[in-house]
Amino acid sequence: QVQLVESGGGLVQPGGSLRLSCAASGSIFSMNAMGWYRQAPGKQRELVASVSRGGSTNYAASVEGRFTISRDNAKITVYLQMNSLKPEDTAVYYCYCNAVTGFSSGIYWGQGTQVTVSS
Repeated sequence: QVQLVESGGGLVQPGGSLRLSCAASGSIFSMNAMGWYRQAPGKQRELVASVSRGGSTNYAASVEGRFTISRDNAKITVYLQMNSLKPEDTAVYYCYCNAVTGFSSGIYWGQGTQVTVSS
């Protein structure tokens, strides 16, 4: 099994910054893509950003230029640097990964961390 532990959420004023971290642990043979989804109240969960094992990144149009995703393969950790935050970024942010364990691969999720952007 794979466990994902997130940290870094909280309350921030519009225009502020936060950095989310997500550390993976468990019986991991190799780690493929890692990334972040978010879900705002009354809305569907949406992809925020993802990063491949090789470092290729993908962003939602709504966060392009403001958010930066990165990963540390040695620490099996993914980060999301969020700048110029807007009230519409308020949501629960979920880390995910595509991990290979033993002879199978699967998608694993973190427990979620609340990000609130408000004055």
